[in-house]
Amino acid sequence: MHPRGRGRTPEHAHDGAAGGNVCGDLVRISLAVDGERVSAAGFEASGCGATIAAASAVVEMVQDASVLDAARIGAAQISAELGDLSAGKLHAADLASDAMHRALGAAVRADGAVASDARRTLVAMSGGVDSAVAALLSAREAGAQLAAVTLELWADEAPAPPPQGVVGERSCCSAAAVRGARALAHGFGLAHFTLDLRDEFRHGVVDPWLSEHADGQTPNPCVRCNGHVRLDAMLEFADRLGAATLATGHYARTSGDGVLRLAADTDKDQTYMLAALSPHSLRRLRFPLGEQRKSDVRALAAQAGLDVAHKPDSQDLCFLAGTGRAAFLARHGAMSERPGDIIDTAGRVLGRHGGHQHFTVGQRKGIRVAAAEALYVLRTDPRANTVTVGARAELATHTVRVRGLRLRREPDAVRLRYRSPALGCRVEGNRIHLDEPFDGAAPGQTAVFLAGDAIVGCATIE
Repeated sequence: MHPRGRGRTPEHAHDGAAGGNVCGDLVRISLAVDGERVSAAGFEASGCGATIAAASAVVEMVQDASVLDAARIGAAQISAELGDLSAGKLHAADLASDAMHRALGAAVRADGAVASDARRTLVAMSGGVDSAVAALLSAREAGAQLAAVTLELWADEAPAPPPQGVVGERSCCSAAAVRGARALAHGFGLAHFTLDLRDEFRHGVVDPWLSEHADGQTPNPCVRCNGHVRLDAMLEFADRLGAATLATGHYARTSGDGVLRLAADTDKDQTYMLAALSPHSLRRLRFPLGEQRKSDVRALAAQAGLDVAHKPDSQDLCFLAGTGRAAFLARHGAMSERPGDIIDTAGRVLGRHGGHQHFTVGQRKGIRVAAAEALYVLRTDPRANTVTVGARAELATHTVRVRGLRLRREPDAVRLRYRSPALGCRVEGNRIHLDEPFDGAAPGQTAVFLAGDAIVGCATIE
């Protein structure tokens, strides 16, 4: 009946919006931050009375609060401020919380300046079991002061219907995942921030992934995302919060001089995806799971009573959740079905395919050509739209050409695919000479160089 701050848009404010669900409720929260505090707040809302009341409650609760205290406000606190909403109206508190956290993240990213504290760590939380246990272990360190952040990386306004068996909410960057991560963080008593990186992710990860597919390559978007988009953005955000370090749920280790090292659990090791990080960034990163095994991580989560203890791991690329690769390429990259020839190395036509973008070097499944022996993709030609296939022996190579080579010291081994074993090697110019043959070196994939258990460089396979 008497909303506070409705229609107010403070000077230098940043907006966060949420809504559009079945009942049509919409909320926009506007927040201005001056250093460590929320200096002004306002809102606009449409829909039921509970939605207007929840947005009004947010304005009262965050006005003049420290940004760390504001970040501890969630749907439960908003509901309590209103005398406890009924079950049918709790969605109003969820929407107001979502909108407030989007606005707060944007405002702190632009104007935040919390006093530095060497004990403060920002924890990246995705809503999954690994990041939850990383936060749990970080909180157990003596004198630790933690805050948490979750990234919004991708939103498809009209996604294609998901293939049978694909569950969209397994995405590590969906709206549901962000809300789940916030609930986990608040359960630990942590301030939680939502950081909107959708523009950076689109331009820095998805667009290159699409263009490289069009060029007949097999890109590694996770290497680019970790190396140039999300971790650097979170480190910059940590600076705004006065946090000295950033902890993540990756299975990796570091040494004090900024060198990335293999995880203790080699089956879960994720250093391949982190290989493009600079030593400067690595010196501020902490990997609490580096000495853990996945089974131990789930056990720790179960002992702590965390709901995510048995949550399935994310499947495929985060931006593909809810759709298939072919549908995504068609919708966002204008790469629809384009029939072409499947040929052998002599140029003889063996069959037909639906587009070169659906194939990668070393692929066996999906060729659909009858032959006396198994056939593998040897190469693709985007201009001619052909896929060349042959026997597995024809894939083998002792030499791999690369581009964008960055080496910190001389390597003794290289990994040419995420799950492939390291092979002994020596590097001459832009060529890697392998000690033993490798099947299926695919253009666009990342070559990650090792010296012992240290990651000492990376390059892109040419």
